[in-house]
Amino acid sequence: MGAGMVIEPLVVIVLLFGGTWINRSVGSSSTKSYNRRNSNDLGRAASFDSLESGYSSQSTKDGLLSPRSHSPQAPEDGWHKRQVGLLGLNFEVSSPNTIVFQDSLLSRLLRKFPFLVECWYWALVYWTYQLGRAFTAVTLKDDTVDVARRHALQLIVIEENLGIFWETLIQRRFLRHPLVMPWINWMYSFIHIPGTIAFLVWLYYYTTVRNRIDEAQPGKPKGAMSGSPAGPLLYQARRRTLAVCNLLAFVVFTLWPCMPPRLLSDTAVDGDEGDLARSYGFVDTVHGIKGSGSVWTENRFCNQYAAMPSLHFGYSLLIGLTLITIPLPQHHRHTILRTRLTRALRLELPSWRRLVCVILGFLYPFTILVAIVATANHFILDAVAGALVCALGWYFNGVLLNLLPLEDYFLCLVRIHKPEPSLLDVHEEECPTTESV
Repeated sequence: MGAGMVIEPLVVIVLLFGGTWINRSVGSSSTKSYNRRNSNDLGRAASFDSLESGYSSQSTKDGLLSPRSHSPQAPEDGWHKRQVGLLGLNFEVSSPNTIVFQDSLLSRLLRKFPFLVECWYWALVYWTYQLGRAFTAVTLKDDTVDVARRHALQLIVIEENLGIFWETLIQRRFLRHPLVMPWINWMYSFIHIPGTIAFLVWLYYYTTVRNRIDEAQPGKPKGAMSGSPAGPLLYQARRRTLAVCNLLAFVVFTLWPCMPPRLLSDTAVDGDEGDLARSYGFVDTVHGIKGSGSVWTENRFCNQYAAMPSLHFGYSLLIGLTLITIPLPQHHRHTILRTRLTRALRLELPSWRRLVCVILGFLYPFTILVAIVATANHFILDAVAGALVCALGWYFNGVLLNLLPLEDYFLCLVRIHKPEPSLLDVHEEECPTTESV
């Protein structure tokens, strides 16, 4: 790995601290609660945000979001109500109202740098997942490795029956291009985590920071909005989706360990099963003298038998779909070209910004898919499982909102009030329900 042992963690640290600075609050009133000037428009925006979140939030009678999602309440003896629910059953629980600690030193720090909360969430989710993988790695037994190899061979049989066992063909094609393969190795090793963090930094900026009406920013006067009208709820839903992806992936590879294709060529395995595994001719292009091994994957605490599902592809698909479907502000939806023909046919061509979103949203997961297969780190069915995990996280991430009461107790224990991004005043013409790709 060499310099990568220092450069990779440094890149992540720079992204997190850079994101904290970029998304800092520079307004004069960062503690404002939601602007409720127009409850009808706000209700429509909240409904869209709930749809984007993959979670149907409960609403109060005036059409505003319920306290379960965001709105801070005036303290009543230091307590407030949270709505929790599962499988259609909903009920209220009482939890500490941390707004009483809003003037503490740490609360003021978080109010100035609200992205620090997101850094904490990312670290909590990532390191919980990695510690789980580390535990399974250090407790692996020889029979577990044999089971993982057997599962990998089973996947090959399934793919052959489906007619999609293309991994060896794809890898051999890339191995014929020695100038291209190092780039493929690099993309597999170094894009996954930094790319995901960079995406979260940008999404927070575009859905939250650019919509702060009490701040004047470059290219945005005070009182205006220039970010996605989906608002903060879209960002929070995607962050929760990543957490659900990690949870589901941990359950799957713990119960069903699967060896990546690159390890099937192990020469130390005897018997017919070892001969069959080596017969496919997979090459480990990433981990080796001329490879591009990552500090995240080359350590004794990394579970090498967690190929199913592929979070490389699951994360990239989440990012790609978010880019493709993200609502754009009204002034960014102008068509790219208007001609007599388009006017006659009443065709609305997408804006160049929408085209960029669609192109990037397709290319990113496609590139990651090519990388994970060409480097023999995942089977195609691993990617399919990663897509399924992404879909489940996308649509059921709202279940994590049930943990908000526990978070309230934790924040009360450390005497911190977490800043809530304002659900801004959304005008009817900016409501994104009519947005088309």
